[in-house]
Amino acid sequence: MSASKHTTRITAPALRARKGGEPIVCLTAYTAPTARLLDPHVDLLLVGDSLGMVVYGFDSTLAVTLDLMIAHGAAVVRGTERACVVVDLPFGSYQESPQVAFRAASRVLAETGAQAVKLEGGAEMAETVAFLTSRGVPVMGHVGLLPQSVNALGGYKAVGRDPAAAERILADARAIAEAGAFSLVIEGTMEPLARRITEEVAVPTIGIGASPACDGQVLVTDDMLGLFSDFTPKFVKRFADLGPAIAEAAAGYAAEVKARQFPGPEHCFGVKKG
Repeated sequence: MSASKHTTRITAPALRARKGGEPIVCLTAYTAPTARLLDPHVDLLLVGDSLGMVVYGFDSTLAVTLDLMIAHGAAVVRGTERACVVVDLPFGSYQESPQVAFRAASRVLAETGAQAVKLEGGAEMAETVAFLTSRGVPVMGHVGLLPQSVNALGGYKAVGRDPAAAERILADARAIAEAGAFSLVIEGTMEPLARRITEEVAVPTIGIGASPACDGQVLVTDDMLGLFSDFTPKFVKRFADLGPAIAEAAAGYAAEVKARQFPGPEHCFGVKKG
């Protein structure tokens, strides 16, 4: 009997070492089947709280719970062998205190098998990032546009347009990197600012609506596959257009069922071949 091939999973320290090197490929995943398809092609799979909108139809990420993130995170880990899996800490699970954040993060790592957690925020979260990383929790930061703060921001819009705002975001990125995060997502940020952050922080940056100069890129997989038709953000490129294909397949199935063309004899048990 031949031994099964063992695949070494990419770790947070390995990604940190990619600063300035080969770009880091990242996509979101929420289910085991999708994760299995993406796993050979990406370095990092992010189980984002964007699942609230993508999977559950919420208006924002704010309704997502820790239990939901753990359930989907575990599914993605089960569907993968190679990619580093990072799970978002949802709104309300980490902002209260470093201790509360540690309890949430430890549950995520223990119950999913993921390699790291991600949290949003700048200088105000640096103490929490330091608390977590000093206790063995790898943390990915997230600066710029912060979806969990959509109510305070007044909507989803690019940030860092004026010099004062740009300096605050740069300071946030520096603070999170210096606190021990192994990487940083930069979202919805003016390109020159995202480029400057990438140049000035010592950890890899992962851009989404940021800059080609970032050390890696991430997109929501469902956006990248063209599964939504009502709205496409400026920063999204559709690498496929699966939405119409799914609708066409459903229409074909419905037509055959109504015409009693499906199922045929070849799809049934106990039917003698003619």
